[in-house]
Amino acid sequence: MRSLNYVQRISLDFTGTLFPHAICLADADNDSLNELVVGDTSGKLLVYKNDDSKPCITRTCVGMLTCVAVGDVCNKGKNFVVAVGAEGWFHLFDLTATTASKAESSSQHEFLSSEDQKPFFTQHIPANTKVILISDIDGDGRCELVVGYTDRVVRAFRWEEPSDGSDVGSGQLVLLKKWLLEGQVDSLSVNPGPEGLPELMVSQPGCGYAILLCSWTQQDSSGSGDEGPSRDVVLHLTTGRIHNKNVSTHLIGSISKGSKEESSKCGLFALCTLDGTLKLMDSSEQLLWSVQVDHQLFALQKLDVTGDGREEVVACAWDGQTYIIDHNRTVVRFQFDENVNAFCAGQYTCKEGRNSPCLVYVSFNHKIYIYWKVELERMESTNLLRVLEEKPEFRSHLKELGVGERNPRVHRPQSPRMLLPDSLSFPPPVSGKSSVQSKGF
Repeated sequence: MRSLNYVQRISLDFTGTLFPHAICLADADNDSLNELVVGDTSGKLLVYKNDDSKPCITRTCVGMLTCVAVGDVCNKGKNFVVAVGAEGWFHLFDLTATTASKAESSSQHEFLSSEDQKPFFTQHIPANTKVILISDIDGDGRCELVVGYTDRVVRAFRWEEPSDGSDVGSGQLVLLKKWLLEGQVDSLSVNPGPEGLPELMVSQPGCGYAILLCSWTQQDSSGSGDEGPSRDVVLHLTTGRIHNKNVSTHLIGSISKGSKEESSKCGLFALCTLDGTLKLMDSSEQLLWSVQVDHQLFALQKLDVTGDGREEVVACAWDGQTYIIDHNRTVVRFQFDENVNAFCAGQYTCKEGRNSPCLVYVSFNHKIYIYWKVELERMESTNLLRVLEEKPEFRSHLKELGVGERNPRVHRPQSPRMLLPDSLSFPPPVSGKSSVQSKGF
């Protein structure tokens, strides 16, 4: 297993505390560049942009925030920021172009009145929220809001507006369905099924998961499905190592295979458990690989670190140990130097003015660290000769030196491996730190 040492990082000021699902990376202000969105237990919603250590946008919410998300929850063709509190308050923000129009010319921070910092829409939904998801879960082309609760319940909502409504604030969330699960809900995700249609997945303890069926119709969208638990829950228990049935499990779906056509059919999803199990499966329940580590895994993400379009699985442990695993079960690891309170991975715009893959760690000492440009040329281990032989200029240099051709004095071809140290002159090393250092194989 190869160990990595990422060195390019920025440190953000953060004085509050947060829940593990109250952090995400997304385009919050619709400028095509991703920001970091954080919600704390005091009700503050903070948006960090570029490499500035202070938030560029601050908003005030009711109660302590347990989860945040960014997506087109109102189906308006743009992203909205959603923040939900433990008391059940749903807050909706439209942050489009707010920073540029209201920031002071000498800085990029907002100076808004207390009234301007409030959400433009608030609604009370059932309390004790734990995790949320904004996605099209029924394949109709419109996004829904899915909320997981601490009492093993999952509810799906849709944003509805009156026919004469002219602005977003005239709408509200309408309950679509309620599901009751057997175990605690730690993750929600959507994954393409065997027929290419989206399937709503929820993690279950013991390295299990359940598929929640979206059996509503247009007529019963506003019906009385809130009281009775639904039977549309298909439970799946993965095979292999025997797990403690109470061990917490996380999952992530819709892992890209490198092309849209392949990823849309029989999608890949990953599972991890607190006792150190990692699995990659497809929607036909075929196990592609299983990895066992000796760390307590509490967060699971996906990220394309090689730039080939295929997303790797990223799992983080409480002690900062982070594993990156590709589809062929090649594993690399990175050790963050502090205990971790929350973790996420994705695309973030930092110093280069473009989105690049990054890892985000929230420590227990009121700091957020963003490791940016966490790119790798390849996941698998290799050697210098193999890398050089793939370069056309290397072959031309060998031909000029006669390496690989028959030498009449020795009556056998010379091997490039034999002459490599004597026939190559390497340029001097570049000064400064590299974005990634590899130590050990």
